[in-house]
Amino acid sequence: MAVEARDIRPALEGGVPVRQRPLPYGRQVLGEAEKRAVLDVLRSERLTQGPVCGRFERRLAETCGARYAVAFNSGTTALQAALAALGIGPGNEVVVPAVTFVATANAVLYQGATPVVADVEPDTLCLDPDSLVRAIGPATRAVIPVHYAGHPADMQRIVEIARERGLAVIEDAAHALGAEWFDGRRLVAVGSNPDTLCCFSFHPVKTITTAEGGAVTTSSALLDARLRAFRHHGISQGPDRPADGDRISMLGINGRMSELHAAVGEIQLERMRRFLARRRELARTYGHLLGHLKELDLPVQRDGVSSAWHLYPVRLRLDRIRCDRSTILKALRAEGIGAQVHYVPLVLHPHLARRARVVDGGCPVAEREWQRLVSLPLWPGMTTCDQKDVVVALEKILSYYGR
Repeated sequence: MAVEARDIRPALEGGVPVRQRPLPYGRQVLGEAEKRAVLDVLRSERLTQGPVCGRFERRLAETCGARYAVAFNSGTTALQAALAALGIGPGNEVVVPAVTFVATANAVLYQGATPVVADVEPDTLCLDPDSLVRAIGPATRAVIPVHYAGHPADMQRIVEIARERGLAVIEDAAHALGAEWFDGRRLVAVGSNPDTLCCFSFHPVKTITTAEGGAVTTSSALLDARLRAFRHHGISQGPDRPADGDRISMLGINGRMSELHAAVGEIQLERMRRFLARRRELARTYGHLLGHLKELDLPVQRDGVSSAWHLYPVRLRLDRIRCDRSTILKALRAEGIGAQVHYVPLVLHPHLARRARVVDGGCPVAEREWQRLVSLPLWPGMTTCDQKDVVVALEKILSYYGR
């Protein structure tokens, strides 16, 4: 049942705000167990390159259904490491979707390669396989599908296209730890596909957090070794490491995750299923409470998909409101609701105009749909009252600005 809040002026127009304390669009959920884990590390002898990170990696791999997981100091570093492990560099092209955080394209640039921006599907805003086909050229080496908002991209088609064209696949699953999709035979957990490398982010607003951090999962022992070397200045690990000094075989960086960060991640992994269940509950409730608003299109979840619901991106029906999206965002923030936009399409960033190639025909879906996007607060620590405040604010604002 809808929360009634009609005929009340928005705070932006002089009315009383719904909330006095702002509600963020996302936030970490931490408890005493994480604090104790960090203190245990501080009391130990190793703050980095110790046993905790290794345990976190093994538990992450088990959670995802992968053979290996390699932890990094950020999701961006994880993306760059995956590209480096595949040998992608100058002269190569990598296809990326138009709707993603700029880090997806930046990781390609860090490797000296060229991002090729492809369009997205109108319902999920994930990479459009047809646009991927048009984007592939003689120099294309890989594709990075992004599981936008936690909804898996069409991995069956993308992997099939990549296999036919000889491309590597790197999943950008920064939003999608815990998401699943049905491949026609079974549920596939994001991060378990043996045909791909899969990159995660553990920023505070993600499914789990390590404060800052990321990881790559793989089923290849060779790629696992390369990932570990890349994050440690290109130094190979293992029993064959020479006693009289390292011989560096590949370019690398310091991309290591500390023991402190990994300790937080271990506890968060134990709570992941509860976090996901709460996110899914909040998404269902939004669907019930907002479905009557004619000014909004709600996010979809395709059949056979279990989204991680990292975001809840509604879309404004601009023909049914008498203001622009910017006014709606300002109005929500004036009510104490931390609405955001995810994301400005890559094709609109001046930074990439000189450095990226755009698929023939451009990215009309991305450029059209981003103008309608508004991400509502969604994180597992949100209360029922928090969510009702979001709905009351939206009803108030859309009642006032609606046509």
